[in-house]
Amino acid sequence: MDIIQILKQDYQRFPVDQTYGIYAEDVYFQDPLNRFHGVERYQKMIAFITKWFIAPKMDLHDIRQAGKTITTHWTLSWNAPVPWKPRITIPGWSELHLNQDNLIVSHIDYWNCSRLDVLKQLLS
Repeated sequence: MDIIQILKQDYQRFPVDQTYGIYAEDVYFQDPLNRFHGVERYQKMIAFITKWFIAPKMDLHDIRQAGKTITTHWTLSWNAPVPWKPRITIPGWSELHLNQDNLIVSHIDYWNCSRLDVLKQLLS
């Protein structure tokens, strides 16, 4: 199965049963809140989402590959674990870079909103 199909399936199942074998062992991950190396650390971040976010969902809007770069556009949403359980929504995109073995060596997420916008959703 090619990496685009694997990623589409991972987005549909997110955050459950992700395919970590498509990442290089020392993958670089970055989003507006985190920056680290290593697939093991990435797995821990996904486990955190699974444990603390209520009804997390990742809607994939577009996925394209140009050479060794894959770009995805998505919306991440979940209910916050606070008494009023607001639905938090973050639209964004990811740039994934592949090595010569077609493993993801860099996964950088960008948000189409600010961290303050996310905080405002929590307080509404």
